[in-house]
Amino acid sequence: MVYNRTGKGEEVLHLDRVSKIYTMGEVQVEALKHVSVDFYESELVVLLGSSGSGKSTLLNIIGGLDVPSEGQLYFRGKEMTAATEDNLTVYRRESIGFVFQFYNLISSLTALENVQLVTEISSNPMSAEEALRLVNLSERMHHFPAQLSGGEQQRVAIARAVAKRPELLLCDEPTGALDYETGKLVLEVIRKVNEELGTTTLVITHNVSIAAMADRVIRMRSGEITEIESNKKKLSPSELSW
Repeated sequence: MVYNRTGKGEEVLHLDRVSKIYTMGEVQVEALKHVSVDFYESELVVLLGSSGSGKSTLLNIIGGLDVPSEGQLYFRGKEMTAATEDNLTVYRRESIGFVFQFYNLISSLTALENVQLVTEISSNPMSAEEALRLVNLSERMHHFPAQLSGGEQQRVAIARAVAKRPELLLCDEPTGALDYETGKLVLEVIRKVNEELGTTTLVITHNVSIAAMADRVIRMRSGEITEIESNKKKLSPSELSW
């Protein structure tokens, strides 16, 4: 079964019975089991599940960091499971923005220079200064990561991800290393990017409370989608509590 739209925009991604099996010695681990789901322009989706539920594996396949063992993934109608490694590199570079739990900033570069690393290799980027303004870091752009708080570093990572104007923003536990108040500030930036740029945004988390800010919530367990629900009323990050 393919779980369908909320009416927010045109289809960006279509996954058809995607499975992923990892072989560890003589043991095979089925990380994903025949997952079928669609994602649409401008929506914000939360993928919710505990550790081992398959949500990170799904995000890695969507982002072109991994390939399915079975099934197909289509981006804008083009089958990415048939893509060459060169095509996947272009897909990751031009169409995907990644935000991880740990910020992966280069310590010897300023916030501005960390973002410029992406803008220099992208075909239609915004300026690094514009990206940092979007995440409310204009006054901190010449600081090095060691001079920034955890929340500020994560916002630099978000600026770096969105500076290339990706069609998909993939956030893997973006608040996992942050305290409560700082985490909400980061979620507010993610919401702002989604709404102001219209970037299709996927956030994976084990934090149930974050689901209330999404257009749709996809719940996963043991490599399968167990439920998809739409939020009739979305909460702003400032209204969340956990």
